[in-house]
Amino acid sequence: CCKTCGFGCNGGFPQGAWSYFKKTGLVTGGNYNSNEGCRPYSIAACDHHVNKTLPPCQGEEKTPSCAKKCLDNYSVAYTDDKHYGDSVYSIRSDETQIKTELYKNGPVEAAFTVYADFLLYSSGVYQHTSGSSLGGHAIKILGWGVENSMPYWLVANSWNQDWGDNGFFKILRGKDHCGIESGIVAGAPKLN
Repeated sequence: CCKTCGFGCNGGFPQGAWSYFKKTGLVTGGNYNSNEGCRPYSIAACDHHVNKTLPPCQGEEKTPSCAKKCLDNYSVAYTDDKHYGDSVYSIRSDETQIKTELYKNGPVEAAFTVYADFLLYSSGVYQHTSGSSLGGHAIKILGWGVENSMPYWLVANSWNQDWGDNGFFKILRGKDHCGIESGIVAGAPKLN
């Protein structure tokens, strides 16, 4: 549905996705096979990391086809189920600005460079030390803190709850580590 958002599992453009939310809107959904909302997530979870608690991934999934129709058992029409963004904006690559946005408006979306050592993260404050770049990855910054005198961003990942610290990780804050403080975007929903 969103040709400007990216290339499915081959990467994307967070700003494009937020702009799509504002201009075109998004319908409700739920987890894979959940029958929740208008359009539940259509790709099954798989394990492409190190924990192996899910079936292994069989390569990268293609972007699902765009079905502009709710599930048959959902009582709301597709167009009536849409929710829109009211505003979409970038946050300056500045620790104080990012913290202010988190405090005032909640989580923000960021992207950073993933290195091979990140796949092995399980706890503590992540700092890249070894391994090659594997590409970019978009995540959600939820907050900040300090652990053992190390400032960090608290981040929600999308790699299932069996990865990292129950699906979350901490990454060095204030140094634009792996580019995490560059290219931050956020938005606010249109309230009815």
